[in-house]
Amino acid sequence: MQWYVLRVAANKEVQVRDALARKVEREGLSDIIGRIEVPIERIKRIRGSKQTVHKRKLYPGYVFMEMDSTEDGRVPEKAWFMIKGTSGVGDFIGTEGQPTPMRDTDVAKMLLEAEKPEEAPSIKVEFEKGDMIKIREGAFENFEGVVDSIDAERGIVKVIVTIFGRSTPLDIEYWQIEKL
Repeated sequence: MQWYVLRVAANKEVQVRDALARKVEREGLSDIIGRIEVPIERIKRIRGSKQTVHKRKLYPGYVFMEMDSTEDGRVPEKAWFMIKGTSGVGDFIGTEGQPTPMRDTDVAKMLLEAEKPEEAPSIKVEFEKGDMIKIREGAFENFEGVVDSIDAERGIVKVIVTIFGRSTPLDIEYWQIEKL
């Protein structure tokens, strides 16, 4: 079996995956269609003292399918009608009705990402050392500064701000600042 990429309606990836899995089971197509994946990343957000975990699709609008193709590289007819009859499904990535299989390196990367959700979620900090920022909230609101270091584990960004002509380091939560 090889892996293929299926275009689906936006924000319908999980529903399409679940519907396809049910149909494969019901119609006995498990010999043609293997795993169906939607890689998801878990992101921890900290606001004040509250932590929330959000799920974010790594490839919005796509579902990955492991499938056997016919000798000429097409989708087997039984599987084609089952897939196309599923609500929210577009088409496979490929040319002229012939899906293009994913490269092994891409499959390995996608599978590694698909199996990550059991890990502890990470904090998504979109700043890097040296970035110019503006403080949006808190005692130093509207001050501008430079990112000095990032503690991604706690969600704290150390910012160097000039106060009364002196460079002062401040520890600020990442959601309180924005890039300039």
